[in-house]
Amino acid sequence: MSIPKEPRQIMINLMYLVLTALLALNVSNEILNAFRTLSSSIDRSNVSIDQKNKDVYDAIKANEHAPGQEAKVKPFRIKADEVVKQADDLVKYLDDWKRRIVMEAGGYAKYKDDSEDTHFPDRMDNIDATTSLLVERKGGDTIKKRIEDMRTFMLSQVFEKDKADINPLMPLKVVPAKKNDHNPTGDWNIGNFEHMPAIAALALFSKYQNDVRASEALVINKLFEEAHGKDIKFDTIAAVAVPKQSYVLEGDKVEASILLAAFNREQRPTIAGMTGGGSTKPAVAGVIPWETVAHGTGLQTVNGTIELNTAEQGLVKRQFKFEYMVGTTGASMQLDKMNVFYIGVENPVTVAAAGYSVEDVSLDIPGAVVTGGKGKYTITVDKIGNVDVKILAKTKEGSKKVVGGMPVRVKRIPNPVTKIGGIPGGGMSAALFRAQIAPQAALDNFDFDTKFVITHFSYSVLHKGEIIGPYEVKNPAGCRLSGPGANPNIEKSMLMLRPNDRVFIDDIKAVGPDKLVRPLPPISFSLN
Repeated sequence: MSIPKEPRQIMINLMYLVLTALLALNVSNEILNAFRTLSSSIDRSNVSIDQKNKDVYDAIKANEHAPGQEAKVKPFRIKADEVVKQADDLVKYLDDWKRRIVMEAGGYAKYKDDSEDTHFPDRMDNIDATTSLLVERKGGDTIKKRIEDMRTFMLSQVFEKDKADINPLMPLKVVPAKKNDHNPTGDWNIGNFEHMPAIAALALFSKYQNDVRASEALVINKLFEEAHGKDIKFDTIAAVAVPKQSYVLEGDKVEASILLAAFNREQRPTIAGMTGGGSTKPAVAGVIPWETVAHGTGLQTVNGTIELNTAEQGLVKRQFKFEYMVGTTGASMQLDKMNVFYIGVENPVTVAAAGYSVEDVSLDIPGAVVTGGKGKYTITVDKIGNVDVKILAKTKEGSKKVVGGMPVRVKRIPNPVTKIGGIPGGGMSAALFRAQIAPQAALDNFDFDTKFVITHFSYSVLHKGEIIGPYEVKNPAGCRLSGPGANPNIEKSMLMLRPNDRVFIDDIKAVGPDKLVRPLPPISFSLN
């Protein structure tokens, strides 16, 4: 008797969905809740796979204690011990990362509660947690190395002839990030985690844990087969049903493998009493192919009974059950700088639509100029108010349809703050003030790289109890205190500045990229 390969990778499409689905600050609650449901569903699936792995692992240990089997089985049991330990360690390591993400995203106070809901962040759309932990602090580097090391270790535990068989089936692997305009170096951390909503990161880490358990299953079953597969007793067998995808879009094909965990490859099991739709094909090497076309949305359940005629026990029946999630196509727009459009600057946005290539997704924004392509666009607006953004996708027939959208506020760039020597007024040494060349209009805590030019100001000094000035300065190219284009009276008075003098800059006007003349508050300095 022999045991077949453990089920293939569960959720093979999840990675694509996580990386392309809605990384925006304004992701809808429905999509965030879908990620939450998906994360919980994968976690439940992981528990199921873990139990099946335990059954096979226990069978290996039981066979070692069977009469005359210790010498044959013990080396494989030792390998299985280490595979289980390493897999458990990596799952716990990924659990710790999930906890850190939740705490970083605002869930610290609740995480100690044992209920499932408290293991999600307060702000599921928080994108700073993953960026800080996994990109800026390089946490993704350690995760990547652990995954690579685990894959290498697991493949090293089986015979060389078997390694070639399970290598392409092992889902635990690192897929290199593609180079693009946003990620020109192809950095894996940026490609996988930057600006990812916290709830999507939890689903992704659950998927990594799923890959660990599925890969553990491949190796444990192969060790079982190598050690004593021909002596498997049917009193220890269990039914296994694993879909190749656990999250699909409506209209996609859904496939699964249904098999007994221990059986004779020459025998052909059959399926009876199956519910949940789909169709099966004759068994090949003990595996019964099943497929269907996804319909409806939400969690779908398939169950039934697998039957096998055996010489040892006659007709053996085992029930099976598995679930998969059916989603719908959706789209989102991520405003790369802020959650508004600003007049006078180019507003970068990133657009994605689940189920569509970025080349087939575009934007329609009445009253705005849209440039760019392949998921990266620049929006230019000129009127305060709101604009309605429509996300379009090209269908298979070549036409365009609306797959998403959102209203976006349009605002002017906030007023800058006048500074001299980087200080917005207050105390300054007389010697340092005499060295200043021009006042600056600075935009603090503003994400865009834009500049304001001071085109007018009035300068006066309180020197030894007397007012000197005011002196007016106008220059559309930028006003100065000294140097070319400066008012000679100001330059002269600056040479006279001494401690205890006071300098006053008022009637300040500045012009930004929107060409609007803005009056700014006056500033003053007490010299020391």
